[in-house]
Amino acid sequence: MPPTAPGVAIAAHNLGKSYGVGWALRGVSLSVAAGAGLAVFGGNGAGKTTLLRLLATLSAPSLGTLHLLGHDALRDPRRVRPALGVVGAQSYLYADLTVAENLWLYARLYRVPEAGGRVAAALAAVRLDGVAARRVRACSRGMQQRLALARATLHRPAVLLLDEPDSGLDADGQDCLARLIAAGRAAGQAVVLATHDQELGVALCGHALILDAGRPIYSAPALAHTPAEWRARCVLAQSRSRVA
Repeated sequence: MPPTAPGVAIAAHNLGKSYGVGWALRGVSLSVAAGAGLAVFGGNGAGKTTLLRLLATLSAPSLGTLHLLGHDALRDPRRVRPALGVVGAQSYLYADLTVAENLWLYARLYRVPEAGGRVAAALAAVRLDGVAARRVRACSRGMQQRLALARATLHRPAVLLLDEPDSGLDADGQDCLARLIAAGRAAGQAVVLATHDQELGVALCGHALILDAGRPIYSAPALAHTPAEWRARCVLAQSRSRVA
């Protein structure tokens, strides 16, 4: 589909990222509609994080094009960033502020209307309303990950980019994650989820992509295969990469 076609939230063509001596990512093209989800699978070093950073405009590609919400994200990234929600390796939380103060800060940065109600709802959605007054540095890894999810979804972004958001989450936290993604997609949010958990990706996203050694090697509707079959495809891709 054309990158500016109605309903296309993310349109990337031939994205690549080189760090001088080699390619971390090359030849990735994808399209994600509003309300749709894309799960990205692959082993360590497959290029998942590089792809998410490019989609989030946190890194500039060495080649290719990227349109977000109909805008050229490479020419004018500032125009699309307010509509993005990102969870990655960095939590982007302030350790000396409390759980609630972090969300209040982001509510002001994003000019969130009715901030009091939205902050309260975001805390309840990740089940942190009982520790709202606790400083982030005193929170566990899993609690900080929940708060990062609340931060990324507080302003109701049109595009949600999640790089292994299940890292450090217990079963209750994973349930919060699943509910946030389902609610976001139902409201028209486009979601890209990079994860090692094929079961999670298949359950939450309508389409899946496997990366290996920085290249896309397989793409299909998520439900075209069981999680075990997706896992087997990922293992096969990694074994072929090692042989090569």
